[in-house]
Amino acid sequence: MITLNNVHRINEEIAGNISVNNAKITHLNGEHRDALQLHFDDAIVLPGLINSHDHLDFNLFPKLGNHTYNNYVEWGNYIHQAFKDEIADVLKVPAALRTQWGIYKNLLAGVTTVINHGKKLAPGNKLITVFEQYQSLHSVKLEQRWKLKLNNPAHLGELLAVHIGEGSDAGAYAEIDNLIRWNILQRPLIGIHGIAMDARQAKSFRALVWCPESNYFLIGKTARIDVLKEQLPIIFGTDSTLSGNWNIWHHIRLAQQENVLTPYELWHSLNVIPAAIWGFDTGIIAPGYDADLVVAKTKDNNYTVNDALSIDPENILLVMHRGEIRLFDEMLYPQLSSINRSAFSKVSLGNSYKYVYGDVPALVQNISRYYPEASFPIEIDLKHA
Repeated sequence: MITLNNVHRINEEIAGNISVNNAKITHLNGEHRDALQLHFDDAIVLPGLINSHDHLDFNLFPKLGNHTYNNYVEWGNYIHQAFKDEIADVLKVPAALRTQWGIYKNLLAGVTTVINHGKKLAPGNKLITVFEQYQSLHSVKLEQRWKLKLNNPAHLGELLAVHIGEGSDAGAYAEIDNLIRWNILQRPLIGIHGIAMDARQAKSFRALVWCPESNYFLIGKTARIDVLKEQLPIIFGTDSTLSGNWNIWHHIRLAQQENVLTPYELWHSLNVIPAAIWGFDTGIIAPGYDADLVVAKTKDNNYTVNDALSIDPENILLVMHRGEIRLFDEMLYPQLSSINRSAFSKVSLGNSYKYVYGDVPALVQNISRYYPEASFPIEIDLKHA
């Protein structure tokens, strides 16, 4: 059992405590003297973020592309010609190592659940929840036999996620209608990107995953979220580093600048709404929910939703996944003598030091053997490696 003391939930000026046991939140503001007591000073506690779209094995790539494109097929064809050598260099790294880094990329930013899109990777490390229990199709234009896969009775009623309308041309718009027309079994569809989607088409989808940074990098525009949000839930995704920054908070700030979701709509697209769409017992800080929690310092020691949206990875003090500590700031080191601190790696992130569960130095070194040009947002403290 662990109790987080003196933490503020959003819009709560008076700090309280949260107790965790057996992977669940058990109490708010209760007395639990037998628990490991962690004490914070002017910190905010948040549900762990849910990243609703990533390709975990693609997060060693740099951004690839040097102009905007009409659609994702045009972009894909271009980068496989213009950046053929760069792609080959990254793919020398075994998929298991690339996937593990993709998981750490998310963990470092406070993501405790990520929906992996593409081939099922079955990562062995349970650092965070990697959700693959749905049917994944790449897209209408690039997925072979997509009509048969869409209408396979074995998947009746199962969520299906697909890149759709990822472009600014007529073809990107038409493929959305093509998918809707061929959804004969009326599968619940999760659209990804939807740049070309209109309000009529949106009614045929269970939700839309919005990835604004990826959209702007590839296509130069993003979905009409102000229109589409009236028709379906909006949930948030990053895509991989092929088309965006490693840091989900960077993507969030870009979304804020769009001013198409209210601060609460944007915040809920990262927790409570995707939890309901994908079927998770997380996204809410309340007894009985999964103990996926992030504790952080806000820039002005305030606790509004805007302060929550302004967090950066270096501000994060603690990441807990299902009641297990997966990352903590060096300020908590003296309080954690009762856990196996040697199971954590010390890394430098921005102007702070974090302890991250697992052998991160070995992972970085193994990746660098295959791909010496690999770039990471952390530096390893060799004295503690």
